[in-house]
Amino acid sequence: LGRMKPVIVVHGGAGRIFKEREEGCRAGVVRAALRGYVVLKQGGSAVDAVEEAVRSMEDDPHFNAGEVEMDAIIMDGKNLDSGAVSAVKCIANPIKLARLVMEKTKHMLLTDHGAQLFAQAMGIPEIPGEKLITERSQERWKKNLEPDSNPEEFQKDLGTVGAVAIDSEGNVACATSTGGLSNKLIGRVGDTACIGSGGYADNHSGATSTTGHGESIMKVVLARLILYHMEQGMSPEVAADTALDYMKTRVGGLGGVIVVNKAGEWAARFSTKQMSWATVKDDNLHYGIYAGEKHIKSVDEALASEREGF
Repeated sequence: LGRMKPVIVVHGGAGRIFKEREEGCRAGVVRAALRGYVVLKQGGSAVDAVEEAVRSMEDDPHFNAGEVEMDAIIMDGKNLDSGAVSAVKCIANPIKLARLVMEKTKHMLLTDHGAQLFAQAMGIPEIPGEKLITERSQERWKKNLEPDSNPEEFQKDLGTVGAVAIDSEGNVACATSTGGLSNKLIGRVGDTACIGSGGYADNHSGATSTTGHGESIMKVVLARLILYHMEQGMSPEVAADTALDYMKTRVGGLGGVIVVNKAGEWAARFSTKQMSWATVKDDNLHYGIYAGEKHIKSVDEALASEREGF
C-alpha cells in the first residue's frame, strides 16, 4: 500500500477569462486542487478526490455558468464504472448526482426528468433556479439581447470544470461538470455527459477531463483519444497536445484538457487563449491561466492561507 504518490489536477474551463475574473479563477482552481489533495492524503480514493474538487468549483460563483441545465460525468478507472447526468435543473452539485448514478444504478447516463426523479429518490435537495443563476450570466444574457451582440462570442463561456486524480493505490478517476452552452437549441446535449468525450479514466493508461467546444470534442472523442495516444507511449503532455492539435486541424475546434497517466505524470494543456488549472503532486502546488504561466507553492504554505475556507 501507499506505493503511488497521489496526484490531482483540476481545470476551471478553457476559453476567455476576463481580467476581473482572473484572480477569482486562480483562487478557485487552487482551492479545488487542495481540497482534492487533502482527500487523497487522508487515504481517500481517486473518485472521492475528483468529486470533492469538482464540487468545490460547482459551488464557486467564478465557475458557475449559471445556466439552468447542467451536465456532469464521473468515471472510476479501476473497473470503468461511470455515471453521468444531463439537463438536470435546480441541483447544486450535479457531480454528486452523477456519482449516485454510477453507484446506485445499473445505468451510465440519466437525463432531464428521469435524472430529476432519481435525485428526489436519493434525497438530493432542490434549489430554486434563480439561486443557481449568477449575476454574471444574467448580465451576459442582457448583452445577448443587444442588437449588435455576437452570440458566438458568448458561447465560449462554458462554465465547465473538471478534475483527474491518481490515488495511493494507483487508481485513477475523472470528473467533469458544466452549466452548458448558452444560446443552444432546446434538447442539445453536449460533450460533458458523454463518456470518452467529456472525460475518461482507465487504470491501464490514465485519466482525462476536457473543456471547450463541445461538438468538436464529441467529433474526435477527445478524452479517449488522449488516452489512446498515451497507450501508444506518449507522455501526458505530448498526448494532450497531439489530440488538441488534431481537433483543431480536423474540425476547427478549440479546447483544453487535464491529464494524469498511470505513472502519476500530469499535464494541463489548451488550444484556447486561456484555461485556469491547478495541480498538486509531491506536496507542491502548480497553477496558471495563460500558456506558459506556472506558479509553484508548497502545499503547506497554500493550505495555511486556505485554512479559513476549509
